[in-house]
Parts: sequence; structure tokens; C-alpha cells
Amino acid sequence: MSAGKKLKYPKSVFFIISNEFCERFSFYGMRTVLTLYLRNVLNYTDNTSTVIYHIFTMFVFFFPLFGAILADSILGKYRTIFYVSIIYTVGQLLLALSAVPPLGLPPREFALVGLFLIAIGSGGIKPCVSAFGGDQFVLPQQEQQLSTFFSVFYFSINSGSLISSFLTPILRSDVTCFGDKTCYSLSFLIPAILMSISIVIFVLGKPLYKIVDLKGNIVVDVTKCIYYAIKKKIQSKEKVDHWLDHSSDKYGQKLVEDIKDSLQVLKMFLPLPIFWALFDQQGSRWTIQATRMDGKVGNFLIQSDQMQVFNPLLVVIFIPIFETCIYPIFSKIHLLNTPLKKLTVGGVLAALSFVISAIVELQLEMQS
Repeated sequence: MSAGKKLKYPKSVFFIISNEFCERFSFYGMRTVLTLYLRNVLNYTDNTSTVIYHIFTMFVFFFPLFGAILADSILGKYRTIFYVSIIYTVGQLLLALSAVPPLGLPPREFALVGLFLIAIGSGGIKPCVSAFGGDQFVLPQQEQQLSTFFSVFYFSINSGSLISSFLTPILRSDVTCFGDKTCYSLSFLIPAILMSISIVIFVLGKPLYKIVDLKGNIVVDVTKCIYYAIKKKIQSKEKVDHWLDHSSDKYGQKLVEDIKDSLQVLKMFLPLPIFWALFDQQGSRWTIQATRMDGKVGNFLIQSDQMQVFNPLLVVIFIPIFETCIYPIFSKIHLLNTPLKKLTVGGVLAALSFVISAIVELQLEMQS
């Protein structure tokens, strides 16, 4: 028996996983109906609704930089998650209030401010929660338990996304409120409640948490190192093998070499923004496109915004199939046996999906 198995599984991680489930339910539940709310209730055009949706998404993935700095250098992970989650919840509540006409609030202003606060909240905690969960384990003794945690953590993300992407469109379309045939306020209120519950769950686990001391943020160190190297390269006539070597005297050769390796890896990441720009069209242009279809699949009726449920559903279904069948079979003929090959095939399939979407759009235009 290994030394890792002698240590008990940390009970604190169950609070963290439950918190993550509620937060992901809150985020995806809100985002699923967002485009239609912008278009149908706030009366933005299709193009403006799309722009707002993607600016919001951009901020969600921009604020993790600040969340990481806060967590590693200023507040620590626990306090960052707690304080930023409060901002997150306020944003969800403002968005829900914007969808309640009897209150007489300016809906566009409340919605846009709410979305900005949600972006701060969702982005701010994004780099913290999984890392905070990892802090609860003793390494290397609990490497296997840590691996299990990340698997369950990822499953909780997709479970929250799956359930909310299915449920909130039903609340939007099948519930009537305030004299309207739809009920966006309830579709936003449920995610706000789930976000509030996530904070309660997170705080309840505090007596069990292992709080790691602040160690400084690597992003800050890397930025300073690069800035110093550029500055010294301009000012100095000294010849070095690589321009980053100018900063080795101040920041150490190890950090410099790590940055060099990272910059090489970043070259492979250049196509990824294109992929994610296409991928996130599910919640904007594809949802708008779906409003022009009847949504009938056999005896089932799929709401236009409900089709986003297929992404987390297929993730849950296909991960075990690919890991146990597809990848082993193709690896025997030297296909799909490296991450780079898998990324390439994924990019090709994403491009093909937009070819299909374009064909569907042409058919819709011919019939309109």
C-alpha cells in the first residue's frame, strides 16, 4: 500500500465541488437564455445582441488574470473566491431585476451592469476554485486522490451546465409572468439563487479548509521579467543568445528558461482563439438561427436556446467512449495518438460544423 492511501480523503473538497456545481449551474443557466433576452426583451438587433454576448464572454475570460493575482498575491484563494462571489451574485440579481417590468427599472442599464459584474465574478473565481481544491491535498502522497478530485470537479462543471442549459429555456418559454408569454425573470432568478447557495456552501466548509500562505503570482513575475529584458535590450549593447537572457541577472536563469519554453508553446495556441470564437457562436448566432426553425425532432420540441445542452451532454457521453474505444483504435494506426493530432482533428471538425451551419442558413434564406 502506498503512503498516499494512508491519508484520508479531505472532506473539504466536497464543499468545493458542490460550490462549483452551483456556480456553473448559475453561469450557464443565465448565459443560455441571454442572447434571446437581449434581442426579444431589451430589443437589441441580432447583430448588437451578438456583440454584447461576445463582449461579455470576452470579459469572463479576461478577468481570470486579475483573479489569479488577487488570490496569489493579495487576498489568498479563500477570500478571493468569497468576495468575488458576492460581486457575482449581485450581478445575477441585477440581471434578474432588469427582467421585472413592474419595478420600473431601466432594463438595459441594469442588465449591462449586471453582466459586467457577472463577468468580474465568473472570471475572478475561475483560476481559484480548482486550485483551492488542489490545495486540500498533500503531495506527493495523495496524487491519486487529487487526480480523482479533478475528474469529479470536471464532471460537476458539465453536470451543472447540462442541467441548467436544459432547465432555464423551459422556465423561459413554459412559464408566464407579468402578463408576458415568457418569464425571463425566473430564468435569471434561479441562477441568482444557485449562486447565493454556492456562497453558503463554500462558507460552511471553511472550518475544514487548508489555507495555503500567499506565494506571489507567476503572471506578475513573468510580466516584470519580460519588461526588464525588453528595457535592458534597448538600453544595453551587450550581446546575448536570446533577448530574454538580459533579465537572467535579476530574475534568475530558471524563470528565464521557463518563459522561453512558454513562448514556444504559445505558438501552438495561436489557432485556439479562432476555435473558441467559433465555438461560442452556439450561444449567439446559432441560437438566433435556431429561432427560425420549428425545433421539432420526432415527438420532441427543442427550444432554440435549449440546443446548447448538447455540448455538455455530448462531453459526458463521449469522454468514456473516446478514452476506451476511439483513441485506442486509432492509436494503433498512429492517428489521434498525440494531443496535437487531437487538437488538429477537433479544429477540422469545428470548421466543418460551420460549413454545415452555412448550408442550413442558405436553406433558411431560400424558404423565407
